Amino acid sequence: MNKAKITSSEKSVSTSSRTMSLLSQLEKINLDSVLGEANNARYVTSKILHLVQSQEKTRKEMTSKGSTGIEVILSTLENTKDPQTILNILNILIEVVSAGGGRRASVLVTKGGTQILLQLLLTTSKDSPPNEELMVLLHTLLAKIGPKDKKIGMKARINGALNISLNLVKQNLQNHRLVLPCLQVLRVYSTNSVNAVSLGKNGVVELMFKIIGPFSKKNTSLMKVALDTLAALLKSKTNARRAVDRGYVQVLLTIYVDWHRHDSRHRYMLIRKGVLQCIKSITNIKLGRKAFIDANGMKILYNTSQECLAVRTLDPLVNTSSLIMRKCFPKNRLPLPTIKSAFHFQLPVIPASGPVAQLYNLPPDVDDVVDESDDNDDAETESEIETENDDDKDQHFKNDDIETDINKLKPRQELGRPIEELKMYEHFFPELSENFQECDLVSKEPKPFVPDTNLSGPIVVPTAGEEHSGEVNQSTKGVALESNPLLTEEYNRRPAFLELPKKDSIRDSSLHQQNDQRNPLPTCQCLSQEIVNGLDRISLQNSAKNDQYYGTGCVIKKESKTSLTVLACNKPCEHVSPCGSSLFEGSSVQLGKLCCTGVDSEEEDSRSSSSGEQVTLEVSDVSPVHDCDLYIEMVKTTKSIPEYSEVAYPDYFGHIPPPFKEPILERPYGVQRTKISQDIERLIYQNDIIDRVVYDLDNSCCSVPEEADVLKFNSKFESGNLRKVIQIRKNEYDLILNSDINSNHYHQWFYFEVSGMKTGIGYRFNIINCEKSNSQFNYGMQPLMYSVQEALNSRPCWTRVGTDICYYKNHFSRSSIAAGGQKGKSYYTITFTVTFQHKDDVCYFAYHYPYTYSTLKMHLRKLESMNNPQQIYFRQDVLCETLAGNSCPLITITAMPESNYYEHIYQFRNRPYVFLSARVHPGETNASWVMKGTLEYLMSSNPSAQCLRESYIFKIIPMLNPDGVINGNHRCSLSGEDLNRQWQNPNPDLHPTIYHAKGLLQYMAAIKRLPLVYCDYHGHSRKKNVFMYGCSIKETMWHTNVNAASCDIMEDPGYRALPKILSQTAPAFCMGSCSFVVEKSKESTARVVVWREIGVQRSYTMESTLCGCDQGKYKGLQIGTRELEEMGAKFCVGLLRLKRIASPLEYNLPSSLLDIEKELIESSCKVTSPTTYVLDEDEPRFLEEVDYSAESNDDQDIELADNVGDYEATNQEDGLSDSDSTRILLS
Repeated sequence: MNKAKITSSEKSVSTSSRTMSLLSQLEKINLDSVLGEANNARYVTSKILHLVQSQEKTRKEMTSKGSTGIEVILSTLENTKDPQTILNILNILIEVVSAGGGRRASVLVTKGGTQILLQLLLTTSKDSPPNEELMVLLHTLLAKIGPKDKKIGMKARINGALNISLNLVKQNLQNHRLVLPCLQVLRVYSTNSVNAVSLGKNGVVELMFKIIGPFSKKNTSLMKVALDTLAALLKSKTNARRAVDRGYVQVLLTIYVDWHRHDSRHRYMLIRKGVLQCIKSITNIKLGRKAFIDANGMKILYNTSQECLAVRTLDPLVNTSSLIMRKCFPKNRLPLPTIKSAFHFQLPVIPASGPVAQLYNLPPDVDDVVDESDDNDDAETESEIETENDDDKDQHFKNDDIETDINKLKPRQELGRPIEELKMYEHFFPELSENFQECDLVSKEPKPFVPDTNLSGPIVVPTAGEEHSGEVNQSTKGVALESNPLLTEEYNRRPAFLELPKKDSIRDSSLHQQNDQRNPLPTCQCLSQEIVNGLDRISLQNSAKNDQYYGTGCVIKKESKTSLTVLACNKPCEHVSPCGSSLFEGSSVQLGKLCCTGVDSEEEDSRSSSSGEQVTLEVSDVSPVHDCDLYIEMVKTTKSIPEYSEVAYPDYFGHIPPPFKEPILERPYGVQRTKISQDIERLIYQNDIIDRVVYDLDNSCCSVPEEADVLKFNSKFESGNLRKVIQIRKNEYDLILNSDINSNHYHQWFYFEVSGMKTGIGYRFNIINCEKSNSQFNYGMQPLMYSVQEALNSRPCWTRVGTDICYYKNHFSRSSIAAGGQKGKSYYTITFTVTFQHKDDVCYFAYHYPYTYSTLKMHLRKLESMNNPQQIYFRQDVLCETLAGNSCPLITITAMPESNYYEHIYQFRNRPYVFLSARVHPGETNASWVMKGTLEYLMSSNPSAQCLRESYIFKIIPMLNPDGVINGNHRCSLSGEDLNRQWQNPNPDLHPTIYHAKGLLQYMAAIKRLPLVYCDYHGHSRKKNVFMYGCSIKETMWHTNVNAASCDIMEDPGYRALPKILSQTAPAFCMGSCSFVVEKSKESTARVVVWREIGVQRSYTMESTLCGCDQGKYKGLQIGTRELEEMGAKFCVGLLRLKRIASPLEYNLPSSLLDIEKELIESSCKVTSPTTYVLDEDEPRFLEEVDYSAESNDDQDIELADNVGDYEATNQEDGLSDSDSTRILLS
């Protein structure tokens, strides 16, 4: 054994030394220009070739670092005139490159190999006839190293070698051995647009169509390479137009169909894909798309792709076909009269510039829906712009949005307003002057506290880890309906609504009682099969004396004689809502249809006869701060632009987190491809499309279909958003969202009601006018649904629903007016399918858990009524009125002083402030749920909460944009502007809440009482987990090239303390997603302005996911209100820890919390949009991620890179691999 090892070792050394010896000899031959050396060079190169062909070690050694082997070989190639030596060297280089992949080819390029080979090609071409063997080897080698040399096209053109390969093909069409490598080189040359145009003028496109043709088992390798070359050439718009003019689109389709029909064993998938790539390139221009449509290409590709679906290995064909069809699908305008909101609000002041000013300055006759871009996309001149920008483009990404001006980054505390003017905010800080002399606070024992009769019980601190028990108290479970026998059945069949005065106008229900006659309806065996065809009404009037609330539930008991008015109408009413509900001439607050659990008629009669004269509606386990009647009281004072008079059932009943976990949805393979295919069917089989409008905010005369199989929709309630619904197929509906008021975009938030459904049927909903380029709907997020039937069955909760969910670019075009001047933009579709559990249920769908302005008012009222004034200092002020006249609440919370002694009053007044705000963006409802968790924790009896109140004074603005929330906006206020971009210069007339919120902070700065922490709660639509954005000069500079300046910056790293604490205490929080970089596009946000102008070091935006978590305790789960409220509570716990480490006694912060150098986020960052700052690891690559390049002509030629295709096709064709499979990620 030992002898064998020694022999092997000696052999290895011998081989290595032999190779080096041969290379040394070759180098010496190059230096000695002596006659007869040609024979020596021929001999040495032949020996090296033998070693290279037989020894992988030799190939590695020649291209290893420090080796001069390649230089010696290339030097010999450049200097020798001997044909055999040249052939030997070319074979050596081919062997080295072929076995080593891309790295060895790159070594050859860096050593100047491309230039030497092109010069040799030029020299050889002058021979008559040229050496065929030499030409084959030269082109083979150039084809292998070409993709690694980004400037090979320019080099070939400058050297005059561009047409040599083309002429060789023309002259040797039947010589497939020579034509094949020549075509491969032409393909490499064609990646340069200037070369493609030049070759096109010399007839290369026509030449390719002489090579490709119908199905044949002969010369398939040549056919494949010719198709790849043609696809590269057709990326030039000039060549594509030439192909269209000569009718080649029809030819390509015919060829594709022929190969599709004959290739039954799918051995030639690469050829079929090559034909599709040519069609894809040609359809990048408008003429190509038109020719494709005229040639019936949509139907051809649709039918062939459907036949390929059964074979998984044919997915690349299906995906490429889908991409082509999407691109060629004729652009449609949104079926709207205008993209401006259906609701109008006249602004008190029109901005001088900006989108809102442009909106108001548009001529009234301008069609702002149509997209004019596709009419002039081919207006460019026939010749391509001859530049080499692609060659010289800097490949290193540079984030231009990161602020690099050190002077702008340094915080500069400035009041911005005169101190005399800021004194107007003094009355919001009575805690700084209150002496509590009239309060008996000496004893720490609280006085006996008698709760109000309306209280639901103590506030429970939200903790997501606590699960609701499956057992429910029988006394509060279910829906109890008790009344006299004459009323029971009518109560079960009617749409219940609360008639409550709106805008201080009170109607006497007795007027209706005199006009309507009682008309009992027949007994109903199954009450949930039919919800109200008539207009039977029950009015629950405001009678506080008769309202009773019980521990864990919301129970309404009304005395029949005094508070219950049953009205039955036997004639049609003119005021019928689209969902079958009715209004009392627009003066009442109305609930939609109420569906009740079916009850056997005999049992019903027996219950009715034994019951008293009262009706009881019980909803168990409602949140202790939810009060159904109080909610209605709050609705009365809420002012909306459409003057809503209906109340959505989820807002009335309330929401309890479901007791089960809701995992992030696992997306089935091919779902997006299927949905796009169904969209394409609309064009191909137009007779199958119903195309009927069933709901329209713009048309008040839109009739409600009477057919039983048509869903009914409604969004005319607070925070509702749904503008129009079109029935496409029997169970498929296109939904269009309303723009933000005084805006023509921001379509994302939706909240609407659906009724009239059947069970066992999958209903597909397509929201077709979304604008963001991607969404968490592509990564496992589901929309939310609330079933009234379930709520009446003691399960009032929003749940994640929907299957076959995806988000993709559609064929509806955005006008340049709607896209900020950009042309050719498309809308996106959210599509999901729902199967309902109950027939004729009333269900609500929402983008995220709704939280209305009226809910906030009710919540605050309940918290105030539950407050023990001897322990908690709670104060609610009105910061200002909004544009619509709604009040913006300002909350102050802290602990009452222990006594009215001086020491305790002094401690009370000198507590540091914490300033919190939320819901500046109406569509980010999760921010309100986090704020709810914060408020409930601060008001709880938890000892830590009491300690927290004793440590800080909290100033909280829980809803910065009430008008936007009320009217169903996604991002803006009534001014049509993003309020979180107005903090630098807020206008008191257009942005009153921001103006006065900033004024409060400026006043606090003026009196030297800056908050220790400012945090603005937000929601994030594209990332998972909860995380923070903060502000740091040093970290901002570290993400730029200005490293020298950042070295001298002294910065307190304390801004990282709170996020670090939260990452250790809050399960949903992720420190890795946090960023402390200051971007130019965010300079007008609350976070940056409060940091830069007010001088608050710990100024944050806390972003909560709309989807779920991918780390920690909740990994793989969608986020719910329980987790969001827990996050709000954990934020408070984090503040308590921050107080301990930031106190003067403990000023030296723990290194584990603030080790900024070691735990700095190293992720490279990029700005994906002006409003969204995203880390690179935002989302992993998804197998079926949308290919959004469907309408662009700038897609990179990935085929030439060394990428491995996503699809491992079985290729038995002449040993070809699918290395050129482009990553077409359509599903």
